[in-house]
Amino acid sequence: MASNPAAPEAPFVPSQRSSETEDGKIPTFGLGGRRADEGPWEEWNPTADSIRPVRGRHRVGKQRGGGLARSSTVLGVGVIAAVGGAGMATAQTGKPPVSISIPDLPSVGSPFASDDSEDDEPQGSATALSSVGVTSEETEQGTSDAGEALRARIILQAEQQKDQAEAKVQQAAQDAAAKKAAAEAAKVKREAAEKAAAAKKKAEEEAAAKLEAARLAELATQYTLPTSSYTITSTFGQSGALWSSGYHTGLDFAAPTGTPLKAVHTGTITEAGWSGSYGYRTILTLDDGTEIWYAHQSSINVSVGQKVATGDVIGRVGATGNVTGAHLHMEVHTSSSDSAGIDPAAWLRSMGLNP
Repeated sequence: MASNPAAPEAPFVPSQRSSETEDGKIPTFGLGGRRADEGPWEEWNPTADSIRPVRGRHRVGKQRGGGLARSSTVLGVGVIAAVGGAGMATAQTGKPPVSISIPDLPSVGSPFASDDSEDDEPQGSATALSSVGVTSEETEQGTSDAGEALRARIILQAEQQKDQAEAKVQQAAQDAAAKKAAAEAAKVKREAAEKAAAAKKKAEEEAAAKLEAARLAELATQYTLPTSSYTITSTFGQSGALWSSGYHTGLDFAAPTGTPLKAVHTGTITEAGWSGSYGYRTILTLDDGTEIWYAHQSSINVSVGQKVATGDVIGRVGATGNVTGAHLHMEVHTSSSDSAGIDPAAWLRSMGLNP
């Protein structure tokens, strides 16, 4: 705490100094007056001889203003002025000095400090004005609260980032699960569709097979095999030197000579007689134009233009023509086939027969 310094010492004025006379009386000085024992006023021109030598040492009071000269801030100047004003008021009123509490200011010293006491005066404090009146405990408490607030904010941000990351991972897992479920559902749906299509196809095939079986059964009542008690010895398309064309053009039913030959279906006899390498041959033409050739017969029982029904005997198994043994050489020719004809075995199966 700073206090008002003592008023500076007044400078020595020789004209105002009083001294006692030899009779012990103090002379009175006044403006424009003179002593009674003095003579008339004369003009005085001092010279080196007339000047009375000065005894002793005369000291002029030194004004203490070093603090003001050293002040470097406007705020310091204001404080010095306030302190000086308080001192002047105290000197004039005679009241005891009033203590004024001011914060220690950096680089502001006492305005009335002399050069001799310069080292003893406080040099100010580095405490900021914003901290005036705040205790160290309050400062520590404020710092702690600020730190806790910062820590809480950092923790909150970390938790938010963690929640966002977890939500992102959970969303990705949900998307993956949904995608997997959709793929599985699509797979199940596709498998079900394929199964239903297979079942439908199977049912359709079964229905078609039933219809075909019914048709063949019906045809079987209308068609019959050309002979019985036989053995298939050569098939259609078989290659070999035994045939002039290089391959077999019919289906051979080996059977004993004289075995009956039957009309496979209702039709008309369009040829009956000798035919070179075929031997005795009979041609039965069906109502749809299909021709059935019976070759190598031992005898013919029908004539050209005769109508026959399914199962009627039209000839006998023989070994006439170009043969190696008794058998029936059967060929099937349609209007769309070439001279070689078609496979008799396949045609017989299409009519519900199994040679």
